[in-house]
Amino acid sequence: MKNMLLLSGSKYKDTDYLIHALPWFEAFLKDYKGKKMAFVPYAGIVRSYEEYEQIVQQVLACFDIEVVSVHRGKKHQDIIEQADVIAVGGGNTFCLLKQMYEHRLIDVIREKVNAGTPYTGWSAGSNVAGSSIMTTNDMPITFPPSFNALNLFPHQINPHFISGKPAGHNGESREERLAEFLIVNPNAYVYALPEGTALRIQGEKATVLGSTDILRFSNNMQLTTLPVNSTFQY
Repeated sequence: MKNMLLLSGSKYKDTDYLIHALPWFEAFLKDYKGKKMAFVPYAGIVRSYEEYEQIVQQVLACFDIEVVSVHRGKKHQDIIEQADVIAVGGGNTFCLLKQMYEHRLIDVIREKVNAGTPYTGWSAGSNVAGSSIMTTNDMPITFPPSFNALNLFPHQINPHFISGKPAGHNGESREERLAEFLIVNPNAYVYALPEGTALRIQGEKATVLGSTDILRFSNNMQLTTLPVNSTFQY
């Protein structure tokens, strides 16, 4: 049974890194004390893999789980194959997906998670859990061989969703960008995750976590509101 925790982002309001999500991680990791978590740091452009690994290690140390970045393996696949839990960090989604393809992690992660290995991601790490990265907010600063992602959650995810436009902004709003996507891809569903929210996925059901509703957009921007603590079949 799939077991996933997909966060909109690593911070909420003025909290430190992943602190707002600690209660969610406590429930998610409760059966994995003393186990190994494979961490995929590829999205973290502004920090080294070692620095990113250390940040996640420090945050999750209270759960007695060993966090090991995939770059520690002779083949990055090796760390994934040995892991009891998989975590994928945020940053630039295009860089993340490109290196996941280059290091041949797509199939091995998909197979393990479909077989029950827990998966967690935040921001870009949540985006790649969906069917494609076509609803990322990031600039394409590099080119993955495909936009197709892990497809563990068989729909589109839009992290860091903010409704409307800031004062003085004359570009498209997030809704307008998603509307463009749905015109070109009318059969798709987009799950918009506002800051401070997450999806807790168990099997074929998902539960909304956080203090704000999650939004689902479909053809012609039809809106379905998914309330906090509600569970739905996806």
